[in-house]
Amino acid sequence: MYKTKKIPANYMDLIFVKNENWPWRVKDNGFVEIDMENRGFFNSIAQKFFKKPRISHISLDKYGSILWQALDGKATVSDILKKMTEAFPSESDKMLNRVVQFLATLERTGFIKRS
Repeated sequence: MYKTKKIPANYMDLIFVKNENWPWRVKDNGFVEIDMENRGFFNSIAQKFFKKPRISHISLDKYGSILWQALDGKATVSDILKKMTEAFPSESDKMLNRVVQFLATLERTGFIKRS
């Protein structure tokens, strides 16, 4: 049994937008891939000495890909939750936590921001 966190009602009215600094695309398999440039001092050292890539390609899973594409600058968290529940009806009991946690992760890492 999954425990549902209490989410403030106004959170469900928030609108998130994608950060334009991160190019993205839908791959042939339908999943989203986001390009992230590895910047900063330590990344520069890793790129130079350990041949680490300058650009990392972040592949989202089926849940993340649908959620990402729903971030159109108009959809509220409530709208996105509805879309996710429609896409995965057998997992509707877990979807609120999944959406909230994923949005929090995307916001914390700078991939999205509040509108």
